[in-house]
Amino acid sequence: MKIRIALPASIAAVSMLAFAGNAVARDQIRVVGSSTVYPFTTAVAEAFGKASGKTPVVESTGTGGGMKIFCEGVGEATADVTNASRRIKKSEIELCAKNGVTEIVEITVGYDGLTLAHSKAGTPFKLTLAQAFLALAEKVPDKDGNLVANPYKTWSDIDASLPAVKIEVLGPPPTSGTRDSLHELFLEKGAETFPALKTLKEKDAKAFEAVWKSIRKDGAYVEAGENDNVIVQKLEGNKDAVGVFGYSFLEENTAKITGIAIEGVEPSYEAISGGKYKGARKLYVYVKKQHVGVIPGLDKFVAEYVSEKANGEEGYLSQKGLVALPKEEAEKVRKAAIALDVLKPDLTN
Repeated sequence: MKIRIALPASIAAVSMLAFAGNAVARDQIRVVGSSTVYPFTTAVAEAFGKASGKTPVVESTGTGGGMKIFCEGVGEATADVTNASRRIKKSEIELCAKNGVTEIVEITVGYDGLTLAHSKAGTPFKLTLAQAFLALAEKVPDKDGNLVANPYKTWSDIDASLPAVKIEVLGPPPTSGTRDSLHELFLEKGAETFPALKTLKEKDAKAFEAVWKSIRKDGAYVEAGENDNVIVQKLEGNKDAVGVFGYSFLEENTAKITGIAIEGVEPSYEAISGGKYKGARKLYVYVKKQHVGVIPGLDKFVAEYVSEKANGEEGYLSQKGLVALPKEEAEKVRKAAIALDVLKPDLTN
């Protein structure tokens, strides 16, 4: 079903007039959003600042938190850009529209891999999607297919081939796009491997959704905040813990941590770009077009982000761990971004 958004012209007009009158109060671009996209946007901001003299302010608020801030309205007191480790939701488009944000530019900046990793001092192991589900879901099927409270305390309880250590997974909170990806890429897909849950999906999709969206609350999963660097640091001090974060954080810390293979494929640039790694996901940046021409340099910041020197296969963002889009897709994204094409509000997610 397509979203139909209607905003009284008078409200939008008043918002923009007020904005235009106050625009001189701020001459730096303000960016909020995903901690996963944060290092990439920070690199672009630094390059842009060297050229323009005004480095954008980039805040790591999490994808969900960033969307709320971005959608607060139009005006110099509101954010210009938000980073996201998942695509914007229908409900967020509707919230933006309600507050006068009716022209949103969507930029797909590249690929990332949702990564499970642990300290190099820990015992190496690999996981299937089914095992990841059994480790983290609040309820799991027993041998008869009935849903029961998760009984697994150690990894070896799930499978004897796994380490005989306590299940302790450090991950993001519900406001994070990385948390959304954990549910959708690993837990939903893992749940579908069980015949009883596959049948439940066919009979009652909402009940099935409740199963894979519910993470256990008995201490096996620990919400470690929005800052992925903090999770990496905690893994150094706990060799048996597993962390959940984007591939770029693994790439930057290979001396300290190691990635866990999922379905026999380790997280790597090649596996993510080639679509072999199950945790591959797209990353996004959203721009408030109504601020272009009012907040100085916003259009040039967009152009820098999608430029070949930043976002090409050999661009400086690839050195930060961003996996580039295929050349043809990257060119389409580049043209649309520079033209500031507005996102059509017909998302179905």
